[in-house]
Amino acid sequence: MNFYVYILKCLTCKKSKTYVGYTNNLKKRLLKHNTNKGARTTKGNKWKIVFTKKFTSKSNAMKYEYNIKKNRKKRLFILKQVI
Repeated sequence: MNFYVYILKCLTCKKSKTYVGYTNNLKKRLLKHNTNKGARTTKGNKWKIVFTKKFTSKSNAMKYEYNIKKNRKKRLFILKQVI
Protein backbone atom coordinates (compact mmCIF):
# COMPACT_ATOMS: atom_id res chain seq x y z
CA MET A 1 0.00 0.00 0.00
CA ASN A 2 1.21 3.49 -0.83
CA PHE A 3 1.04 6.52 1.43
CA TYR A 4 1.23 10.15 0.39
CA VAL A 5 2.40 13.30 2.11
CA TYR A 6 0.55 16.30 0.73
CA ILE A 7 0.46 20.06 1.06
CA LEU A 8 -2.83 21.88 0.66
CA LYS A 9 -3.19 25.54 -0.24
CA CYS A 10 -6.28 27.45 0.85
CA LEU A 11 -8.38 28.87 -2.00
CA THR A 12 -10.74 30.95 0.17
CA CYS A 13 -8.41 32.37 2.84
CA LYS A 14 -7.47 36.05 2.78
CA LYS A 15 -3.93 35.23 3.93
CA SER A 16 -1.84 32.52 2.33
CA LYS A 17 -2.50 29.37 4.36
CA THR A 18 -1.19 25.84 3.90
CA TYR A 19 -1.79 22.49 5.55
CA VAL A 20 0.43 19.39 5.59
CA GLY A 21 -0.88 15.87 6.07
CA TYR A 22 -0.52 12.25 5.02
CA THR A 23 -2.99 9.69 3.67
CA ASN A 24 -3.32 6.54 1.62
CA ASN A 25 -6.16 8.00 -0.51
CA LEU A 26 -5.62 11.56 -1.79
CA LYS A 27 -9.02 12.08 -3.44
CA LYS A 28 -10.96 10.92 -0.40
CA ARG A 29 -8.83 13.00 1.97
CA LEU A 30 -9.19 16.18 -0.09
CA LEU A 31 -12.95 15.65 -0.20
CA LYS A 32 -13.00 15.40 3.60
CA HIS A 33 -11.02 18.64 3.95
CA ASN A 34 -13.38 20.45 1.57
CA THR A 35 -16.57 19.15 3.25
CA ASN A 36 -15.60 20.17 6.81
CA LYS A 37 -14.84 16.60 7.88
CA GLY A 38 -11.06 16.91 7.72
CA ALA A 39 -8.67 18.46 10.20
CA ARG A 40 -9.98 21.16 12.51
CA THR A 41 -7.68 23.80 11.02
CA THR A 42 -9.02 23.24 7.50
CA LYS A 43 -12.73 23.52 8.30
CA GLY A 44 -14.75 26.22 6.59
CA ASN A 45 -12.35 26.72 3.68
CA LYS A 46 -11.78 25.25 0.23
CA TRP A 47 -8.42 23.61 -0.49
CA LYS A 48 -6.38 22.32 -3.40
CA ILE A 49 -3.45 19.94 -3.40
CA VAL A 50 -0.24 21.67 -4.51
CA PHE A 51 2.34 19.01 -3.59
CA THR A 52 2.41 15.25 -3.10
CA LYS A 53 5.17 12.76 -2.37
CA LYS A 54 4.65 8.99 -2.48
CA PHE A 55 5.97 6.54 0.13
CA THR A 56 5.75 2.76 0.39
CA SER A 57 5.61 2.73 4.20
CA LYS A 58 3.38 4.60 6.61
CA SER A 59 6.24 5.29 9.02
CA ASN A 60 8.36 7.00 6.34
CA ALA A 61 5.38 9.12 5.27
CA MET A 62 4.72 10.13 8.87
CA LYS A 63 8.37 11.07 9.43
CA TYR A 64 8.41 13.23 6.28
CA GLU A 65 5.12 14.89 7.23
CA TYR A 66 6.44 15.67 10.71
CA ASN A 67 9.63 17.11 9.22
CA ILE A 68 7.71 19.44 6.88
CA LYS A 69 5.26 20.52 9.58
CA LYS A 70 8.04 21.46 12.00
CA ASN A 71 10.43 23.00 9.45
CA ARG A 72 8.76 26.09 7.97
CA LYS A 73 11.78 26.90 5.77
CA LYS A 74 11.60 23.46 4.15
CA ARG A 75 7.84 23.84 3.56
CA LEU A 76 8.34 27.25 1.92
CA PHE A 77 11.17 25.85 -0.21
CA ILE A 78 8.89 23.07 -1.47
CA LEU A 79 6.07 25.52 -2.17
CA LYS A 80 8.35 27.84 -4.16
CA GLN A 81 9.30 24.92 -6.41
CA VAL A 82 5.73 23.86 -7.18
CA ILE A 83 3.89 27.20 -7.34
